[in-house]
Amino acid sequence: MPADAARHPRFNHVAMSMPATLLDQEHRADILAFYADVFGWEEMPTMTVDRERLVLKAHSYEEFVFLMADNEPMSCAHLDHFGMSVADPEHLDAMYARALAYRERDDRVEIIDRTMEDHGAVELHSFYVRYLLPMMIEVQCFKWQG
Repeated sequence: MPADAARHPRFNHVAMSMPATLLDQEHRADILAFYADVFGWEEMPTMTVDRERLVLKAHSYEEFVFLMADNEPMSCAHLDHFGMSVADPEHLDAMYARALAYRERDDRVEIIDRTMEDHGAVELHSFYVRYLLPMMIEVQCFKWQG
């Protein structure tokens, strides 16, 4: 059996359809600037096709956000989202601060403020953010007690 065959299946990407106009050179630059600054994501340039496709590498080639043009693009309710986990509240706070700072210079950034839910054995810290994509991203971390 190959060494990685015992690995549990895991999520590796999210795909969203968008209007082709949001995948033109100008909007791709906006998307790349925000997601690089706030999340540290990078473009996979060999995958980019003007007004057709943009793929954002989220820290490894096995984790990415796949954006594609479609005549009937994805439409989501306001709180539809996918989640990202960070190591601890300090990392979450740093990401939250970068998102807030970006919103100061670009009012297209949507943020739902940072919260903490106390579940006794664990605290769930999170905030939501969206920038030009159809879905929000919930950034969260678990702080275990004891």
